[in-house]
Amino acid sequence: MRRPLLVTLLLALLATAQAAAQSAPVVTLVKAARLLDPRTGKVLTPAAVLVENDRISEVGSPSQLQAHAPAAVRTIDLGGATLLPGLIDSHSHLLLDVVVPPESEISRRSNGMFLPGLLLAITMSPGARVLLGAQLAREDLESGFTTVRNLGHSGIDGDVALRDAINAGRVPGPRMLATGRKLIAPGAYIQSLNAALAEPIVQQEFLTIDRPEQARQVVRANVFYAVDLIKIAIEDDLTPAEASAVVDEAHRQHLKVAVHAASTASIQMAIDAGADSIEHGNDVTDAQLKSMHDRGIFLDITPTFWGGSFTRILEASIVMSPAMKSREIAADDRTRQRSMSFMQRILKSGVKFAAGSDMCWAYPGKTRGEASALMFSHLREAGMPALDILRAVTSNAAEMLGWQDRVGAVEPGKFADLIAVAEDPIADIGALEQVRFVMKGGRVIRDDLSAH
Repeated sequence: MRRPLLVTLLLALLATAQAAAQSAPVVTLVKAARLLDPRTGKVLTPAAVLVENDRISEVGSPSQLQAHAPAAVRTIDLGGATLLPGLIDSHSHLLLDVVVPPESEISRRSNGMFLPGLLLAITMSPGARVLLGAQLAREDLESGFTTVRNLGHSGIDGDVALRDAINAGRVPGPRMLATGRKLIAPGAYIQSLNAALAEPIVQQEFLTIDRPEQARQVVRANVFYAVDLIKIAIEDDLTPAEASAVVDEAHRQHLKVAVHAASTASIQMAIDAGADSIEHGNDVTDAQLKSMHDRGIFLDITPTFWGGSFTRILEASIVMSPAMKSREIAADDRTRQRSMSFMQRILKSGVKFAAGSDMCWAYPGKTRGEASALMFSHLREAGMPALDILRAVTSNAAEMLGWQDRVGAVEPGKFADLIAVAEDPIADIGALEQVRFVMKGGRVIRDDLSAH
Protein backbone atom coordinates (compact mmCIF):
# COMPACT_ATOMS: atom_id res chain seq x y z
CA MET A 1 0.00 0.00 0.00
CA ARG A 2 2.90 2.37 0.71
CA ARG A 3 4.41 2.16 -2.78
CA PRO A 4 1.28 3.35 -4.67
CA LEU A 5 0.82 6.12 -2.09
CA LEU A 6 4.45 7.23 -2.53
CA VAL A 7 4.06 7.26 -6.32
CA THR A 8 0.88 9.31 -6.02
CA LEU A 9 2.60 11.85 -3.76
CA LEU A 10 5.57 12.14 -6.12
CA LEU A 11 3.31 12.69 -9.10
CA ALA A 12 1.38 15.35 -7.19
CA LEU A 13 4.61 17.13 -6.23
CA LEU A 14 5.83 16.97 -9.83
CA ALA A 15 2.55 18.43 -11.12
CA THR A 16 2.74 21.22 -8.53
CA ALA A 17 6.33 22.04 -9.53
CA GLN A 18 5.40 22.09 -13.21
CA ALA A 19 2.44 24.39 -12.55
CA ALA A 20 4.63 26.74 -10.54
CA ALA A 21 7.23 26.82 -13.31
CA GLN A 22 4.57 27.56 -15.90
CA SER A 23 3.05 30.38 -13.84
CA ALA A 24 6.39 32.02 -12.98
CA PRO A 25 6.92 35.11 -15.13
CA VAL A 26 9.66 35.17 -17.73
CA VAL A 27 11.77 38.17 -16.73
CA THR A 28 14.22 39.90 -19.07
CA LEU A 29 16.46 42.88 -18.37
CA VAL A 30 17.41 44.89 -21.48
CA LYS A 31 20.31 47.31 -21.02
CA ALA A 32 21.64 49.98 -23.39
CA ALA A 33 23.65 53.17 -23.34
CA ARG A 34 20.57 55.31 -24.03
CA LEU A 35 16.78 55.18 -24.06
CA LEU A 36 15.06 57.87 -26.13
CA ASP A 37 11.47 58.79 -25.33
CA PRO A 38 10.12 60.34 -28.57
CA ARG A 39 7.08 61.88 -26.88
CA THR A 40 9.12 64.02 -24.47
CA GLY A 41 12.46 64.04 -26.28
CA LYS A 42 14.17 63.00 -23.04
CA VAL A 43 17.10 60.57 -23.04
CA LEU A 44 17.85 58.20 -20.16
CA THR A 45 21.57 57.38 -19.87
CA PRO A 46 22.43 54.60 -19.12
CA ALA A 47 19.12 52.83 -19.50
CA ALA A 48 17.44 49.56 -18.70
CA VAL A 49 14.01 48.07 -19.25
CA LEU A 50 12.65 45.25 -17.10
CA VAL A 51 10.24 42.98 -18.97
CA GLU A 52 7.89 40.43 -17.42
CA ASN A 53 6.36 38.08 -19.96
CA ASP A 54 5.08 40.37 -22.76
CA ARG A 55 4.87 43.65 -20.80
CA ILE A 56 7.23 46.34 -19.54
CA SER A 57 7.29 46.32 -15.73
CA GLU A 58 9.90 48.99 -14.98
CA VAL A 59 12.19 51.51 -16.69
CA GLY A 60 15.23 53.01 -15.05
CA SER A 61 18.99 52.76 -14.61
CA PRO A 62 20.65 49.35 -14.98
CA SER A 63 21.76 49.30 -11.32
CA GLN A 64 18.29 50.20 -10.08
CA LEU A 65 16.52 47.56 -12.14
CA GLN A 66 19.17 44.90 -11.50
CA ALA A 67 18.43 45.25 -7.80
CA HIS A 68 14.72 44.63 -8.44
CA ALA A 69 15.19 41.72 -10.84
CA PRO A 70 14.94 38.10 -9.72
CA ALA A 71 18.06 35.94 -9.65
CA ALA A 72 16.92 34.04 -12.75
CA VAL A 73 16.58 37.19 -14.89
CA ARG A 74 17.79 36.96 -18.47
CA THR A 75 20.01 39.93 -19.31
CA ILE A 76 20.43 41.40 -22.79
CA ASP A 77 23.21 43.98 -22.96
CA LEU A 78 23.02 46.12 -26.10
CA GLY A 79 26.18 48.07 -25.32
CA GLY A 80 26.31 51.57 -26.78
CA ALA A 81 23.01 51.32 -28.64
CA THR A 82 19.96 53.59 -28.41
CA LEU A 83 16.69 51.97 -27.29
CA LEU A 84 13.37 53.17 -28.72
CA PRO A 85 9.73 52.06 -28.78
CA GLY A 86 8.84 49.65 -31.57
CA LEU A 87 7.98 51.45 -34.81
CA ILE A 88 4.41 51.79 -36.10
CA ASP A 89 3.66 51.82 -39.83
CA SER A 90 0.22 53.39 -39.89
CA HIS A 91 -0.37 52.86 -43.63
CA SER A 92 0.75 49.46 -44.84
CA HIS A 93 -0.34 46.99 -47.53
CA LEU A 94 1.12 43.67 -46.44
CA LEU A 95 -0.84 41.55 -48.91
CA LEU A 96 0.19 43.50 -51.99
CA ASP A 97 3.60 43.32 -53.68
CA VAL A 98 3.26 45.02 -57.05
CA VAL A 99 5.93 44.28 -59.64
CA VAL A 100 6.41 47.17 -62.06
CA PRO A 101 5.46 46.03 -65.58
CA PRO A 102 7.51 46.86 -68.70
CA GLU A 103 7.23 50.37 -70.07
CA SER A 104 5.25 49.16 -73.07
CA GLU A 105 2.63 47.68 -70.74
CA ILE A 106 2.50 50.82 -68.58
CA SER A 107 1.60 52.98 -71.56
CA ARG A 108 -1.28 50.77 -72.68
CA ARG A 109 -3.76 51.59 -69.95
CA SER A 110 -4.75 54.16 -67.36
CA ASN A 111 -2.87 53.60 -64.09
CA GLY A 112 -0.71 51.14 -66.00
CA MET A 113 2.05 50.91 -63.37
CA PHE A 114 -0.28 49.76 -60.59
CA LEU A 115 -3.25 48.06 -62.24
CA PRO A 116 -1.53 44.93 -63.68
CA GLY A 117 0.02 44.06 -60.33
CA LEU A 118 -3.24 44.68 -58.49
CA LEU A 119 -5.15 42.41 -60.87
CA LEU A 120 -2.54 39.68 -60.47
CA ALA A 121 -2.90 39.93 -56.69
CA ILE A 122 -6.68 39.70 -56.91
CA THR A 123 -6.47 36.55 -59.02
CA MET A 124 -4.18 34.81 -56.51
CA SER A 125 -5.80 32.16 -54.36
CA PRO A 126 -6.66 33.49 -50.88
CA GLY A 127 -4.22 31.02 -49.32
CA ALA A 128 -1.32 32.06 -51.55
CA ARG A 129 -2.01 35.70 -50.89
CA VAL A 130 -2.06 35.29 -47.11
CA LEU A 131 1.23 33.37 -47.30
CA LEU A 132 2.71 36.28 -49.26
CA GLY A 133 1.40 38.58 -46.54
CA ALA A 134 3.04 36.40 -43.89
CA GLN A 135 6.41 36.81 -45.60
CA LEU A 136 6.05 40.59 -45.90
CA ALA A 137 4.82 40.84 -42.30
CA ARG A 138 7.90 38.99 -41.04
CA GLU A 139 10.14 41.29 -43.09
CA ASP A 140 8.42 44.36 -41.62
CA LEU A 141 8.87 43.02 -38.10
CA GLU A 142 12.55 42.28 -38.65
CA SER A 143 13.05 45.93 -39.66
CA GLY A 144 11.56 47.18 -36.41
CA PHE A 145 7.89 47.67 -37.32
CA THR A 146 6.23 45.99 -34.36
CA THR A 147 2.76 47.42 -35.16
CA VAL A 148 1.10 48.10 -38.52
CA ARG A 149 -2.27 49.36 -39.69
CA ASN A 150 -3.12 47.48 -42.88
CA LEU A 151 -5.32 49.70 -45.03
CA GLY A 152 -6.85 47.47 -47.66
CA HIS A 153 -5.67 45.60 -50.75
CA SER A 154 -5.76 42.25 -49.00
CA GLY A 155 -8.68 40.38 -50.52
CA ILE A 156 -11.93 39.80 -48.67
CA ASP A 157 -10.44 39.01 -45.26
CA GLY A 158 -6.77 38.22 -45.90
CA ASP A 159 -5.42 40.78 -43.45
CA VAL A 160 -7.90 39.62 -40.80
CA ALA A 161 -6.70 36.02 -41.22
CA LEU A 162 -3.06 37.15 -41.10
CA ARG A 163 -3.73 39.27 -37.99
CA ASP A 164 -5.32 36.31 -36.24
CA ALA A 165 -2.48 33.96 -37.21
CA ILE A 166 0.09 36.44 -35.84
CA ASN A 167 -1.87 36.92 -32.63
CA ALA A 168 -2.10 33.16 -32.17
CA GLY A 169 1.67 32.80 -32.62
CA ARG A 170 1.36 30.67 -35.74
CA VAL A 171 3.42 33.08 -37.87
CA PRO A 172 5.77 35.93 -36.90
CA GLY A 173 4.68 39.47 -37.66
CA PRO A 174 3.75 42.86 -36.23
CA ARG A 175 0.62 43.61 -34.28
CA MET A 176 -1.96 44.36 -36.95
CA LEU A 177 -5.09 46.40 -37.35
CA ALA A 178 -7.01 44.98 -40.31
CA THR A 179 -9.52 46.78 -42.55
CA GLY A 180 -10.71 43.99 -44.81
CA ARG A 181 -11.97 45.33 -48.14
CA LYS A 182 -11.53 48.98 -49.05
CA LEU A 183 -14.74 50.93 -49.69
CA ILE A 184 -14.79 52.66 -53.09
CA ALA A 185 -17.10 54.21 -55.68
CA PRO A 186 -17.91 52.11 -58.77
CA GLY A 187 -15.12 52.44 -61.31
CA ALA A 188 -12.40 53.47 -58.88
CA TYR A 189 -9.02 51.66 -59.09
CA ILE A 190 -10.17 49.15 -61.73
CA GLN A 191 -11.90 50.20 -64.95
CA SER A 192 -12.94 48.64 -68.27
CA LEU A 193 -12.84 44.99 -67.28
CA ASN A 194 -14.60 42.23 -69.19
CA ALA A 195 -18.25 42.89 -68.39
CA ALA A 196 -18.99 39.22 -67.76
CA LEU A 197 -16.26 39.02 -65.10
CA ALA A 198 -15.95 42.53 -63.73
CA GLU A 199 -18.23 42.34 -60.70
CA PRO A 200 -16.82 39.10 -59.20
CA ILE A 201 -13.27 40.43 -59.70
CA VAL A 202 -14.00 43.76 -58.01
CA GLN A 203 -15.77 42.06 -55.10
CA GLN A 204 -12.63 40.10 -54.26
CA GLU A 205 -10.84 43.33 -53.35
CA PHE A 206 -13.38 46.12 -52.79
CA LEU A 207 -16.83 46.95 -51.51
CA THR A 208 -18.55 49.48 -53.80
CA ILE A 209 -20.87 52.30 -52.77
CA ASP A 210 -23.49 53.82 -55.04
CA ARG A 211 -26.06 55.21 -52.56
CA PRO A 212 -26.12 56.20 -48.87
CA GLU A 213 -28.19 53.21 -47.76
CA GLN A 214 -25.70 50.83 -49.34
CA ALA A 215 -22.84 52.68 -47.64
CA ARG A 216 -24.08 51.40 -44.31
CA GLN A 217 -24.46 47.89 -45.69
CA VAL A 218 -20.87 47.66 -46.89
CA VAL A 219 -19.58 48.79 -43.50
CA ARG A 220 -21.58 45.97 -41.92
CA ALA A 221 -20.21 43.53 -44.51
CA ASN A 222 -16.70 44.30 -43.25
CA VAL A 223 -17.85 44.09 -39.63
CA PHE A 224 -18.95 40.51 -40.37
CA TYR A 225 -15.25 39.65 -40.92
CA ALA A 226 -14.17 41.24 -37.61
CA VAL A 227 -12.19 44.16 -38.99
CA ASP A 228 -10.49 46.69 -36.70
CA LEU A 229 -11.35 49.82 -38.70
CA ILE A 230 -12.89 50.97 -41.98
CA LYS A 231 -10.94 52.31 -44.97
CA ILE A 232 -12.76 54.34 -47.61
CA ALA A 233 -11.31 55.94 -50.74
CA ILE A 234 -12.80 59.30 -51.77
CA GLU A 235 -11.64 60.71 -55.08
CA ASP A 236 -14.34 63.26 -55.94
CA ASP A 237 -16.53 60.31 -56.92
CA LEU A 238 -18.71 59.84 -53.83
CA THR A 239 -21.44 62.12 -52.52
CA PRO A 240 -21.23 63.81 -49.12
CA ALA A 241 -24.24 61.78 -48.03
CA GLU A 242 -22.48 58.52 -48.90
CA ALA A 243 -19.28 59.51 -47.10
CA SER A 244 -21.19 60.63 -44.02
CA ALA A 245 -23.18 57.39 -43.95
CA VAL A 246 -19.96 55.34 -43.96
CA VAL A 247 -18.47 57.30 -41.07
CA ASP A 248 -21.68 57.33 -39.06
CA GLU A 249 -22.22 53.60 -39.43
CA ALA A 250 -18.58 52.80 -38.62
CA HIS A 251 -18.66 54.95 -35.51
CA ARG A 252 -21.94 53.30 -34.51
CA GLN A 253 -20.03 50.01 -34.73
CA HIS A 254 -17.21 51.56 -32.59
CA LEU A 255 -14.75 51.54 -35.50
CA LYS A 256 -12.47 54.35 -36.65
CA VAL A 257 -12.50 55.47 -40.28
CA ALA A 258 -9.38 56.14 -42.37
CA VAL A 259 -10.12 58.09 -45.54
CA HIS A 260 -7.95 58.04 -48.65
CA ALA A 261 -8.27 61.64 -49.82
CA ALA A 262 -5.82 63.59 -51.96
CA SER A 263 -7.73 66.39 -53.70
CA THR A 264 -9.01 69.48 -51.91
CA ALA A 265 -12.66 68.53 -52.54
CA SER A 266 -12.26 64.95 -51.28
CA ILE A 267 -10.37 66.15 -48.18
CA GLN A 268 -13.21 68.55 -47.38
CA MET A 269 -15.75 65.75 -47.78
CA ALA A 270 -13.74 63.61 -45.35
CA ILE A 271 -13.55 66.46 -42.82
CA ASP A 272 -17.28 67.18 -43.08
CA ALA A 273 -18.08 63.47 -42.68
CA GLY A 274 -16.10 63.29 -39.42
CA ALA A 275 -13.22 61.03 -40.52
CA ASP A 276 -10.74 59.94 -37.86
CA SER A 277 -7.74 60.18 -40.19
CA ILE A 278 -7.08 61.48 -43.66
CA GLU A 279 -4.55 59.46 -45.62
CA HIS A 280 -2.19 61.29 -48.00
CA GLY A 281 -3.90 64.72 -48.02
CA ASN A 282 -1.72 65.98 -50.89
CA ASP A 283 -3.78 69.06 -51.78
CA VAL A 284 -4.87 70.03 -48.28
CA THR A 285 -5.35 73.78 -47.78
CA ASP A 286 -4.31 75.81 -44.75
CA ALA A 287 -7.97 76.30 -43.89
CA GLN A 288 -8.52 72.54 -43.99
CA LEU A 289 -5.48 71.93 -41.79
CA LYS A 290 -6.96 74.33 -39.24
CA SER A 291 -10.30 72.54 -39.41
CA MET A 292 -8.59 69.19 -38.92
CA HIS A 293 -6.64 70.62 -35.99
CA ASP A 294 -9.80 71.96 -34.37
CA ARG A 295 -11.66 68.66 -34.83
CA GLY A 296 -8.76 66.41 -33.79
CA ILE A 297 -8.56 64.68 -37.18
CA PHE A 298 -5.19 63.08 -37.88
CA LEU A 299 -3.25 63.59 -41.11
CA ASP A 300 -1.44 60.39 -42.03
CA ILE A 301 1.53 61.46 -44.17
CA THR A 302 2.64 58.96 -46.82
CA PRO A 303 5.99 59.97 -48.39
CA THR A 304 6.12 56.92 -50.67
CA PHE A 305 7.06 58.80 -53.84
CA TRP A 306 9.14 61.54 -52.25
CA GLY A 307 12.88 61.90 -52.66
CA GLY A 308 13.01 60.17 -56.04
CA SER A 309 12.18 56.86 -54.39
CA PHE A 310 9.85 55.56 -57.08
CA THR A 311 12.35 56.35 -59.81
CA ARG A 312 14.84 54.15 -57.98
CA ILE A 313 12.26 51.35 -57.89
CA LEU A 314 11.73 51.76 -61.63
CA GLU A 315 15.47 51.75 -62.33
CA ALA A 316 15.86 48.52 -60.34
CA SER A 317 12.84 46.88 -61.97
CA ILE A 318 12.61 47.74 -65.67
CA VAL A 319 14.47 49.19 -68.62
CA MET A 320 13.26 52.76 -69.09
CA SER A 321 13.47 54.67 -72.36
CA PRO A 322 15.32 58.02 -72.22
CA ALA A 323 11.98 59.81 -72.56
CA MET A 324 10.42 57.95 -69.64
CA LYS A 325 13.46 58.49 -67.46
CA SER A 326 13.43 62.20 -68.26
CA ARG A 327 9.74 62.42 -67.31
CA GLU A 328 10.35 60.64 -64.01
CA ILE A 329 13.29 62.88 -63.07
CA ALA A 330 11.21 65.98 -63.84
CA ALA A 331 8.36 64.60 -61.73
CA ASP A 332 10.79 63.95 -58.87
CA ASP A 333 11.93 67.57 -58.94
CA ARG A 334 8.35 68.81 -58.76
CA THR A 335 7.56 66.39 -55.94
CA ARG A 336 10.55 67.59 -53.91
CA GLN A 337 9.33 71.17 -54.06
CA ARG A 338 5.73 70.26 -53.23
CA SER A 339 6.70 67.98 -50.35
CA MET A 340 8.84 70.65 -48.70
CA SER A 341 6.01 73.17 -48.85
CA PHE A 342 3.51 70.54 -47.71
CA MET A 343 5.68 69.66 -44.72
CA GLN A 344 6.20 73.24 -43.59
CA ARG A 345 2.45 73.91 -43.68
CA ILE A 346 1.72 70.76 -41.68
CA LEU A 347 4.25 71.63 -38.97
CA LYS A 348 3.03 75.21 -38.78
CA SER A 349 -0.64 74.21 -38.51
CA GLY A 350 -0.30 72.14 -35.35
CA VAL A 351 -2.48 69.40 -36.84
CA LYS A 352 -2.07 65.92 -35.38
CA PHE A 353 -0.02 63.78 -37.75
CA ALA A 354 1.42 60.32 -38.13
CA ALA A 355 3.36 58.74 -40.98
CA GLY A 356 2.94 55.54 -42.96
CA SER A 357 5.00 53.97 -45.71
CA ASP A 358 2.10 53.11 -48.08
CA MET A 359 4.61 50.60 -49.43
CA CYS A 360 3.00 48.07 -51.76
CA TRP A 361 5.74 47.76 -54.41
CA ALA A 362 8.29 45.00 -54.90
CA TYR A 363 11.64 46.81 -54.47
CA PRO A 364 14.40 44.62 -55.96
CA GLY A 365 17.22 44.05 -53.47
CA LYS A 366 15.20 45.14 -50.45
CA THR A 367 12.86 43.36 -48.08
CA ARG A 368 9.45 44.90 -47.46
CA GLY A 369 10.68 46.24 -44.12
CA GLU A 370 13.76 47.82 -45.69
CA ALA A 371 11.62 49.43 -48.40
CA SER A 372 9.11 50.72 -45.83
CA ALA A 373 11.90 52.25 -43.73
CA LEU A 374 12.92 54.53 -46.60
CA MET A 375 10.13 56.87 -45.51
CA PHE A 376 12.31 58.19 -42.69
CA SER A 377 14.87 59.77 -44.99
CA HIS A 378 12.08 61.10 -47.25
CA LEU A 379 10.46 62.87 -44.30
CA ARG A 380 13.82 64.32 -43.26
CA GLU A 381 14.53 65.59 -46.79
CA ALA A 382 11.13 67.30 -46.81
CA GLY A 383 12.07 69.21 -43.66
CA MET A 384 10.52 67.25 -40.78
CA PRO A 385 12.78 67.33 -37.67
CA ALA A 386 14.05 63.96 -36.46
CA LEU A 387 12.11 64.04 -33.20
CA ASP A 388 8.86 64.73 -35.05
CA ILE A 389 9.61 61.81 -37.38
CA LEU A 390 10.07 59.54 -34.38
CA ARG A 391 6.81 60.76 -32.85
CA ALA A 392 5.01 60.21 -36.15
CA VAL A 393 5.85 56.49 -36.05
CA THR A 394 5.55 55.92 -32.29
CA SER A 395 3.46 57.99 -29.86
CA ASN A 396 1.48 59.97 -32.48
CA ALA A 397 0.70 56.85 -34.49
CA ALA A 398 -0.35 54.96 -31.36
CA GLU A 399 -2.86 57.71 -30.55
CA MET A 400 -4.21 57.72 -34.10
CA LEU A 401 -4.74 53.95 -33.90
CA GLY A 402 -6.39 54.24 -30.49
CA TRP A 403 -3.68 52.02 -29.05
CA GLN A 404 -1.84 54.57 -26.92
CA ASP A 405 -2.51 52.41 -23.87
CA ARG A 406 -0.51 49.50 -25.27
CA VAL A 407 2.17 50.64 -27.79
CA GLY A 408 4.11 53.71 -28.89
CA ALA A 409 6.19 54.30 -25.75
CA VAL A 410 8.58 52.46 -23.41
CA GLU A 411 6.49 52.65 -20.25
CA PRO A 412 5.36 50.24 -17.52
CA GLY A 413 2.23 48.37 -18.50
CA LYS A 414 2.72 48.67 -22.24
CA PHE A 415 3.73 45.81 -24.49
CA ALA A 416 7.46 45.12 -24.44
CA ASP A 417 7.93 46.26 -28.04
CA LEU A 418 11.48 47.62 -28.28
CA ILE A 419 13.99 48.38 -30.99
CA ALA A 420 17.59 49.50 -30.85
CA VAL A 421 19.87 51.24 -33.33
CA ALA A 422 23.63 51.61 -33.17
CA GLU A 423 23.62 55.38 -33.80
CA ASP A 424 21.75 58.37 -32.39
CA PRO A 425 18.55 58.74 -34.48
CA ILE A 426 18.21 62.40 -33.52
CA ALA A 427 21.57 63.13 -35.12
CA ASP A 428 20.81 60.87 -38.09
CA ILE A 429 17.27 59.60 -38.63
CA GLY A 430 18.72 57.26 -41.24
CA ALA A 431 19.69 55.04 -38.31
CA LEU A 432 16.10 53.79 -38.37
CA GLU A 433 16.85 52.18 -41.73
CA GLN A 434 19.37 49.96 -39.90
CA VAL A 435 17.50 48.61 -36.89
CA ARG A 436 19.81 46.18 -35.08
CA PHE A 437 17.59 44.83 -32.30
CA VAL A 438 13.87 44.03 -32.27
CA MET A 439 11.74 42.76 -29.40
CA LYS A 440 8.00 42.24 -29.70
CA GLY A 441 6.01 41.37 -26.62
CA GLY A 442 9.14 40.36 -24.71
CA ARG A 443 10.30 37.99 -27.44
CA VAL A 444 13.56 38.77 -29.24
CA ILE A 445 13.01 38.85 -32.99
CA ARG A 446 16.40 40.20 -34.02
CA ASP A 447 19.63 40.83 -32.13
CA ASP A 448 22.72 42.03 -33.97
CA LEU A 449 24.09 43.92 -30.97
CA SER A 450 24.42 41.90 -27.78
CA ALA A 451 27.22 39.44 -27.13
CA HIS A 452 26.10 35.85 -27.66
